[in-house]
Amino acid sequence: MLRSTLAHQGTPVYSVAWGPDSEKVLYTAGKQLIIKPLQPNAKILQWKAHDGIILKVDWNSVNDLILSAGEDCKYKVWDSYGRPLYSSQPHEHPITSVAWAPDGELFAVGSFHSLCLCDKTGVRNVLNDAVDLLEFRDRVIKASLNYAHLVVSTSLQCYVFSTKNWNTPLIFDLKEGTVSLILQAERHFLLVDGGGIYLYSYEGRFLSSPKFPGMRTDILNAQTVSLSNDTIAIKDKADEKIIFLFEASTGKPMGDGKFLSHKNEVLEIALDQKGLTNDRKIAFIDKNRDLYITSVKRFGKEEQIIKLGTMVHTLAWSDTCNILCGLQDTRFTVWYYPNTVYVDRDILPKTLYERDASEFSKNPHIVSFVGNQVTIRRADGSLVHISISPYPAILHEYVSSSKWEDAVRLCRFVKEQTMWACLAAMAVANQDMTTAEIAYAAIGEIDKVQYINSIKNLPSKESKMAHILMFSGNIQEAEIVLLQAGLVYQAIQININLYNWERALELAVKYKTHVDTVLAYRQKFLETFGKQETNKRYLQYAEGLQIDWEKIKAKIEMEITKERERSSGSQPTKSTGLKH
Repeated sequence: MLRSTLAHQGTPVYSVAWGPDSEKVLYTAGKQLIIKPLQPNAKILQWKAHDGIILKVDWNSVNDLILSAGEDCKYKVWDSYGRPLYSSQPHEHPITSVAWAPDGELFAVGSFHSLCLCDKTGVRNVLNDAVDLLEFRDRVIKASLNYAHLVVSTSLQCYVFSTKNWNTPLIFDLKEGTVSLILQAERHFLLVDGGGIYLYSYEGRFLSSPKFPGMRTDILNAQTVSLSNDTIAIKDKADEKIIFLFEASTGKPMGDGKFLSHKNEVLEIALDQKGLTNDRKIAFIDKNRDLYITSVKRFGKEEQIIKLGTMVHTLAWSDTCNILCGLQDTRFTVWYYPNTVYVDRDILPKTLYERDASEFSKNPHIVSFVGNQVTIRRADGSLVHISISPYPAILHEYVSSSKWEDAVRLCRFVKEQTMWACLAAMAVANQDMTTAEIAYAAIGEIDKVQYINSIKNLPSKESKMAHILMFSGNIQEAEIVLLQAGLVYQAIQININLYNWERALELAVKYKTHVDTVLAYRQKFLETFGKQETNKRYLQYAEGLQIDWEKIKAKIEMEITKERERSSGSQPTKSTGLKH
């Protein structure tokens, strides 16, 4: 039964393809390609794609890219906005057929007496140049080699090889022979097929199968799913601003079950691979090509989503340490310590490595980041390898083992600003202020050296912790640390120092202490600028109150003495912090 006629035109329609969301149709009209949305009155997209009649099109649901082939003897790749991504050299005969592999990684091109596939993969031991021929009972659908394991999916089974032993793979049966994606982490690997997402250990033990409402596994790819030792991240297709986060071992939602929500549609996601679960970070690129980073663990409080870069087209984390690389506009950029944005955002530019990326031509893609080697695939399919400095990875290793003296020695040996800047941020993040002082001095941040010196002279560990948090811009957390320790005056004082007058008075009134201190400092502040008090709350509490600076100084001295005595253990500490 004819449902509807989509188009009337004067030229034959040689090929037609559904869009990934089944809400648009792509068809040919002579030398033109036309995308027609099925909604009434929606705008039609039309462009000249070839110099000859177009014979065949295909639109992939995973990568959202369009293939076209024509009588001009060329095949071309387009994005869904009609922008050209790749055009082949002219062949001897018209291209009569093109087809994507379901996962969008490869495509086939057919012409007279010829069939082309753009990519092929083999297994070779590069350490001793031995070549192993691996034969399988059924046809191979997908393979992945990483973390010293080769995972191969056939139409019926999954084979797991260790690179130390190619002769005896671990084999288990698959429910469906349609594996479209294999992702590997250090401890386990992920299989995606038409029925779901499955996590297995390298011993072949099934671990978990995360699910969420409206999950469509047929459109998941390496850019929209990411795996680490403890976390699985999946971009939602129904609402592309949402990223679901799951515990790898159980398949249950992370933390308090909240998903990660961004203001714009997300294009690509990637989890870092090393470190503790509580420190796990996810980096992602949104549709504006901005690169963001945020924490995976989300408990109640809104985690900060911080921008790392702009015009980023592709990204990858190193498999050996938490170093991030990306292709940014015309530059190849490496963020040696992306966590710097949480510690001291001012020195982030000093922790980067950048080089010109024009040699990679248009639309390159980062394939892998193994050790200090980055592999990039250019638009013509060729692979380019870039080596980055091995020293930042060694620095990460020293810091994760708390070998601070070795870290300082390494930076002195290398003599690079990026290394010292990374060490400064790492030291503050791990609250090693002695190392932080050395590193900040090496990059000429004298004001920060002075501040760190003042932190080291504070009487109690709670005060030190609070000021380290303030150094990183976490004012609220610093205040909470002080209040929980019963150091109310110190919490009030940090708000006075930051000219956060409303909060300083609020705390003084709430805890019925140092109201006169806050009013005195406020009065001094206004007098300095020759201003009159206009704040109603300050006017209310200042009414009839005489400021006695001698009395206030004595009270402050007493607070400092009390804190010193408490931290030295010369008198029993009260559990007032719990009540607060």
